[in-house]
Amino acid sequence: MKFLSIKEAMKKGKGKVSIRGWIHRERGSSKFKFIVLRDFTNIIQCVIKADKFTTKKFKEADKLQVEASMEVTGTIKKDKRAPTGFEIEVKEFKIIGESESFPIQKNQSKEFLADNRHLWIRSRKMQAILKIRSTVFQAFREYFNKEGFLEHHSPMFQSTQCEGGSTLFKVDYFGKPLYLTQTWQLHAEATMFSLGKIYTIAPSFRAEKSKTSRHLTEYWHAEMEVPFSDFKMLQDYAEGMTKHIIKTVLKTNKEELKILERNIKKLEPTIKKKFPRITYTKALELLAKKKKMKVKWGKDLRTIEEDKLMELYDTPVIVTHYPKKVKAFYMKEDKKDKNVVLGFDMLGPEGYGELVGASQREEDIKKIISNLKLQKEDPKDYKFYLDTRRYGSIPHGGFGLGVERLVSWICGLENIKESIAFPRTMLRFSP
Repeated sequence: MKFLSIKEAMKKGKGKVSIRGWIHRERGSSKFKFIVLRDFTNIIQCVIKADKFTTKKFKEADKLQVEASMEVTGTIKKDKRAPTGFEIEVKEFKIIGESESFPIQKNQSKEFLADNRHLWIRSRKMQAILKIRSTVFQAFREYFNKEGFLEHHSPMFQSTQCEGGSTLFKVDYFGKPLYLTQTWQLHAEATMFSLGKIYTIAPSFRAEKSKTSRHLTEYWHAEMEVPFSDFKMLQDYAEGMTKHIIKTVLKTNKEELKILERNIKKLEPTIKKKFPRITYTKALELLAKKKKMKVKWGKDLRTIEEDKLMELYDTPVIVTHYPKKVKAFYMKEDKKDKNVVLGFDMLGPEGYGELVGASQREEDIKKIISNLKLQKEDPKDYKFYLDTRRYGSIPHGGFGLGVERLVSWICGLENIKESIAFPRTMLRFSP
């Protein structure tokens, strides 16, 4: 017996098929048992008729509950009344694993669903999100492989901070204090001198005491580093990558977007239009003029200001030249204005915040040491990093994409916790 996926069975459209999966929904009477069976690809209605089976066998089917697993063989045909337009008249079935009363029902609280995440991920909604998430990872790799990048990974345990000491997770490493990585960047810069253009997909950790709908303590970082870059090149890569990912999802995940009831017209401008590129200063001018929001120059943009700015656009926007004092020690000063750095944030439409953070890296060792001291860091803790500037320093840069932020925007999710199978936050570390 050859088992087809439900998607393959529906593509066949008629004749005898054998499928297997889990009961998504069930109802019945003394004459019929209707089962909507779910597998990894879709759902399909199966009808078990009492007069086609012995009383004992039909009773087996009649007692089946949601999420029981089973094998089904029967005749498939089109039926407009069925949930996905096809129905299987069952000739044979085998129960693989019975199910107790499944705890997840309609209209349950978000907290209950979070407590039972290990079961909620079986839902069609979560399945659709996770499939889109998989496409995002594949498209990211596809884009950078095509651009001649190599995949590389940095260590998860690190001895220094990169993005700010206040968000570090401290761990006991055989009696010594180490930290979970915030980004691969410092080690990636070292490896770039060997491999050239590189990228990674790996978890990052931020001990941010935040309970917002945009933050996770453990998230997946898709990062790149490129030698001999300039600032425009980094922006071009960020835009090209994003366009490729959105285009791939729209092509690959039509059914999943439909399940999520996502309005794809809100994603299409990203493919068709060039991304606006504006300076931080220009962003403040737009906020003052069009949103009546006055932000003092030198302050970092908060969530509320990013959201108001993005109400003016229907594609991601690249905001450049942030004040030096609000950015990391490794960002390169703009030669034309020492108060700003050659860094940018790519902000997502519809209020999804920062998707990408990027910068041209400072190649001057003296300036890096000075920046570290200004941020009250000991340059001795960064010996390996400073060595990269001692031996053949070159212009280079890179960026990091927060995968869950991008998935949230693509799927139109209310909360970033929905964009990952098992979210980790200040308050959520189980299951």
